[in-house]
Amino acid sequence: MHYKTSGVCSSGIDFEIENGIIKEVKFIGGCSGNTQGISALVAGMPVEEAISRLSGIRCGFKPTSCPDQLAKALRAATQA
Repeated sequence: MHYKTSGVCSSGIDFEIENGIIKEVKFIGGCSGNTQGISALVAGMPVEEAISRLSGIRCGFKPTSCPDQLAKALRAATQA
């Protein structure tokens, strides 16, 4: 699936979910080390746990962050 991000440095997130488990996440753009770290940490994690852990994280003075955008993407994918 693809999610177009808003309000962050990355322009999008590609991800795969299988049976409620996150299989893979790739950010397009953003801070490479941080987005790679997020991707590695959530791989194999249940979607609901990732949403719970990542929702509401802010980046500096921005009202959102790449982790928060991933939570929004996962929530949108599971509500579809």
